[in-house]
Amino acid sequence: MKDNMMIRDILKKFMLPCAAAIVLGGLVACEKVSPAGVLLGVSGTDDRVKMSLVYYQTYLEETIDGETEGDYSFIVGSDSHVTTDTCRMAEMLQIGLDNDDMFYAHLGDIADTKAQYYISLDHTLKTFKQKYAAKYFIYDSETEEYEDPDTGRRLTFDDIVYPFFPVVGNHDITHNGWSLYTSIFHSSFYEFTIKIGDTGLYDRFIFLDSANGTLGSYQIDVIDQGVFDTDKPIRNTFVFTHSNLFRPSSNQFASTFPREELYYMLNKFVEWKCAIVFCGHVHAWDDREFGGVRYLTLESMSERNSPTPGDYLVRVNCKKDGTVTYDRVRMNYTAGK
Repeated sequence: MKDNMMIRDILKKFMLPCAAAIVLGGLVACEKVSPAGVLLGVSGTDDRVKMSLVYYQTYLEETIDGETEGDYSFIVGSDSHVTTDTCRMAEMLQIGLDNDDMFYAHLGDIADTKAQYYISLDHTLKTFKQKYAAKYFIYDSETEEYEDPDTGRRLTFDDIVYPFFPVVGNHDITHNGWSLYTSIFHSSFYEFTIKIGDTGLYDRFIFLDSANGTLGSYQIDVIDQGVFDTDKPIRNTFVFTHSNLFRPSSNQFASTFPREELYYMLNKFVEWKCAIVFCGHVHAWDDREFGGVRYLTLESMSERNSPTPGDYLVRVNCKKDGTVTYDRVRMNYTAGK
């Protein structure tokens, strides 16, 4: 009962302002621009994380963990800014499917905030979930169920977890975009682990909400209270978030994290023994190491921001012996051709 009341209270805080904005034409909660010229959404980090934490602990925590016998890989993209053209997003998902990547991560600004763009995005994701199910599961047309060939477990299509894991970006929360984002992805703050065969070890993947250029006090509090603490023996940790921590070059802006918060994050990533922290937002490539942690900032994979073919994705290769390497992955789609 207490949990249900908490969920209702959180939803009430979120839904009432959104409903008012929709009634008034969706322009009451206008976006604003920071001194650095960065578009900022008006939904609060604390409220998003509260909602996300409830959804994660209620629905995701026990369902998205994975297991592999040995080596595996995953692919990362960023800043797709989907509008009416979803071909770059489709290309990323097809590349991941063809390479047997274990999952596909996205670093935010996934779509520009119009309902029709999210409808197009949702259609693309469902199309590739069907391709994923056809490749990795055995379909029974009589029962309309899918059998997991590894476990023999029978699933409905809805039961299958499509391994696409995004974080929220600043463009995802403008124009009341948070309601559009959550209609598909539900959560901006979560983690999962992958068990590494018979080694007894796990790799951990943490997704943080930095869409407002801050983690916010509530997100930091629940991290400090141990929301991601685990008794599992962790081998490597990978973190995914939107706002970049470092300036790629002198003519690109750095993050808007307060200095104390930036220091907190840098220390926390060392404490978590992170192998790589992934960031987006600035649409510029950056690769650096600080405190024994590698920080990768990805370019925009959007055909509008990056119209020519290029190495806009990153594939991370994790070996059974714990070795982690990465390669940049080329995207070839060119709009209008």
